[in-house]
Amino acid sequence: MAEIANLQCYLASLWLFYLAIEMNIQDTSSLSTSDVDQHLEMGLRLLGQGQLQDALSHFHAAIDADPQNYLTYYRRATVYLALGKAKHALPDLQQVLKKKPDFLAARLQRGNVHLKLGNLDEAHIDFEDVLRRDPDNTEALHAYTLIDQVREDVRQAEAARHYGDHETHVALLTRVLEVCPWSAPLRQRRADSYVAMGDLIAALSDLRTTTRLVTDNRAGHLQMALLHYRLAEAQESLGEIRECLKLDQDDKECHNHYKKVKKVVKALDNSQEYLNAEDFEACSRSASKVLDVEPTESAVRFRALERMCTCQAREAAPDAVATCTRALDLRREPRVLCERAEAYMADDMFDEAIRDFQQALELDEGYTRAKEGLGKAQKKQKLQKKRDYYKILGVKKTASKKEITRAYRKLAQQWHPDNFATGDEKEKKKSEKMFIDIAAAKEVLTDPDKRRQFDNGEDPLDPETEAGRGFNPFGQGFHGFPGGGAGGGPFHFKFHFN
Repeated sequence: MAEIANLQCYLASLWLFYLAIEMNIQDTSSLSTSDVDQHLEMGLRLLGQGQLQDALSHFHAAIDADPQNYLTYYRRATVYLALGKAKHALPDLQQVLKKKPDFLAARLQRGNVHLKLGNLDEAHIDFEDVLRRDPDNTEALHAYTLIDQVREDVRQAEAARHYGDHETHVALLTRVLEVCPWSAPLRQRRADSYVAMGDLIAALSDLRTTTRLVTDNRAGHLQMALLHYRLAEAQESLGEIRECLKLDQDDKECHNHYKKVKKVVKALDNSQEYLNAEDFEACSRSASKVLDVEPTESAVRFRALERMCTCQAREAAPDAVATCTRALDLRREPRVLCERAEAYMADDMFDEAIRDFQQALELDEGYTRAKEGLGKAQKKQKLQKKRDYYKILGVKKTASKKEITRAYRKLAQQWHPDNFATGDEKEKKKSEKMFIDIAAAKEVLTDPDKRRQFDNGEDPLDPETEAGRGFNPFGQGFHGFPGGGAGGGPFHFKFHFN
């Protein structure tokens, strides 16, 4: 009995459910004429205000309520066209002409849509029909006369492409696309010729339009992804290949490219983060992973080598010059030339550094970094003939203050004149000079301002300057060395090294 009662309840519920659906259908289809008119009025008002999506919603409602009103279809087609959705507009225009074959405005509109889509035969029929009914229709007559010229241009363009004359092919299709701007096949053909000519930017522009004109254009998204990749625009390539996978996540070609470009993007992003954090070794190591993922595409490999060059030059790594040279073998860019110049300067190869800065200026005469670098390299080359404080202490140019002080103490203990007080005069003079140079090196390299001056090619203790003439290592009392006699006099220093 309980099962029967449950079954009765279920059937009653099912009956109520279908009744509700039927009532909803009746409610939707039984809108009054005034309601339909209100939707049309609102749609027209919103259309005039440029609120196309809202206008479209009202026209949808009006057509659902009154599917026999050809004017509503015509107005909705107008909105679709304003939204650039020509293929949605065509079915509405078909409905208009099915319900009212003599509606010339709709036939003219359909002819224009066919012409813009490159459907020349269909456009020819529509314009011919309009002119049969209205021989003085100037718009139809103008469009009708264009069709023969467009056909001839397309024929000649195909012949040019067949013979590999891509420039002529592009020129002719450019003229055709002024009349048929919504033709995805013609834009695809022009894009292919742009690729053959090496104009990848122009090709991308045409392909981007085809992805808007064709609903499921996985091939277009894949081609765009590959072109962005060839331009070393890895992030853009990743974005396009994701659009392809949204349309079909099992697309094998798109998935294979996705796996590769994702690795490239991750490696470059990580290297940039390390560069920002001044972890130059990790920066170079991360960028080098791109070379493992991409063995052939020169633009992508250049980006990886360029980043490695930057990181290694900042670190003054031994391989910096070689890495920068590998990047420059692929593409000569002013920034990379300056990075290699900095790497040369770190090795005191000033002739080579000056040459690179000059070449960078030949490529970009207004490049500030190259101008400043050239001046710095020339000053340092001149300074090279004088004292090199880093070499005197035997420390790297990246040495910390603690490392500089440690090297100074060790050398000062070794070369202090007191150690040579009883030796021959020649050794004593040598020790005095070495001690002065060691003290001068410590004076410059432990003072941030003076060290910056020296790194920029100026010796703050140059004897020709006032600061240099005032420098006296024996009268200043350096750390660990109590003050002694004046330069040239007897030395009586006592050491207290920690």
